[in-house]
Parts: sequence; structure tokens; C-alpha cells
Amino acid sequence: METPIQTASQTARSTGRSAQRRSNRAFIVFVILWVMLIGAGIAGAKLYSDHLTSSMTADINRQTNVKLTAMQKQYDERLQAAESSYKSEIAALQGKIDALNELLTFTKDNASAKTDNSNKLFTQLSEVKKQLEELKKNLDVLK
Repeated sequence: METPIQTASQTARSTGRSAQRRSNRAFIVFVILWVMLIGAGIAGAKLYSDHLTSSMTADINRQTNVKLTAMQKQYDERLQAAESSYKSEIAALQGKIDALNELLTFTKDNASAKTDNSNKLFTQLSEVKKQLEELKKNLDVLK
């Protein structure tokens, strides 16, 4: 038979065990929830850092493209200015060459045995031709 002392002692044991089981279950649930929260925090941080990386990369690409476009435009403008400058210098030298050719032709026609100005004109003409060839080479290099 059961005595009240035995019954109380058995009930205390069963209640202690179930309380300990409940405590163990609560601890396990707490640990699982804690691990899930930590995992969610890590996943959120990873997603946010990926988002920041992609947005910064896109922004840097955009800025780089803008700067490259501006530099290309500036380079093209400088090249056009240099080309037009060389063309104008070549045209001026061509005018000088034509004038010297006319003068040389005139002096050849009017040259006498006493004067030899044609040598000076040939020298000037050759110098002008050298300058013209040099300018043409520079223009070819620029292209």
C-alpha cells in the first residue's frame, strides 16, 4: 500500500523530472532561437554588404565613364586645334613657296652674268621646303 509519505516522494520526483525536462527543452529552444537570430543577422549583413558593393561599383563605373568621355572630348578638341594650326601653317608656307617660285622664275629670266641672286633664292626655297616637309610629318604623326 501506499503511504502518504511514499506518494509525496514519488510525486516530487516526477514533478522534478518533468520540471527539469521542461527546463532542458526551454534551454534547447532558446539556443535554437539564438542561433537562428545570429544566422539571420549574418545573412542580413552579407546581403547588405553585397548591395553596397554593387551600388558603389555601379557609381564608380558611371563616374569613370563620365570622366573618360570628358577626356576623350578634350583630346579630340586639342587634336582638331593642332591639326587646324598645322594646316594653316602649311598653307602659309605653301604661299611662301609659291611666291618664291615666282620670284625665282622671274630672277632666272632676268638674271645676268654679273649677279647671282638665284643661289640665295634656291637656298631660301630649300629651307622652306624642309620646313614644309617637317610640318607634314608632324601632321601625319598627329593623325
